[in-house]
Amino acid sequence: MDDFAPKPGAANAYGLIQGENNAVAARKRPLSSMTPTIVLKDGKFLLRGRQSGGPTIINTVTQVIVNIIDHGMNIQQAIDWPRVHHQWMPDQIAYEPYGLAPDVMNRLKSMGHQFANPRYMGDAQGVMIEDKTDVRLGASDPRTRWQIHRILIVCKERT
Repeated sequence: MDDFAPKPGAANAYGLIQGENNAVAARKRPLSSMTPTIVLKDGKFLLRGRQSGGPTIINTVTQVIVNIIDHGMNIQQAIDWPRVHHQWMPDQIAYEPYGLAPDVMNRLKSMGHQFANPRYMGDAQGVMIEDKTDVRLGASDPRTRWQIHRILIVCKERT
């Protein structure tokens, strides 16, 4: 039920503002950002990914794939790399530490872009076959461990 808009027109916990089309109603399916991903290269398996993180999922998938294909990273490097997120509403760019170079941030600010405080960007796990060696590489997002640690601290503080 969390993927429905419980209050159309009001922001949810992620800051997303959804309309009546995603309101809770009988016989409806909620919008979802689920993005199970398989990437092939020349018809052969290259990588498989799985992500979580609500509205950050689509950006996470894109950035991990770009890091591997365009920047030559292995799966662990691609998943570990700092991320940037924009979801239209609110009209702000969120970024992780070192996710944007200072000159890029200054240029975007000069164009009128607003920045949100850095935040948790979801997490990814993946498997790829290294091009040169055909070795299978697996990767898990360190953000997952950080998030679990943060949840445990919050729970401990509340008890």
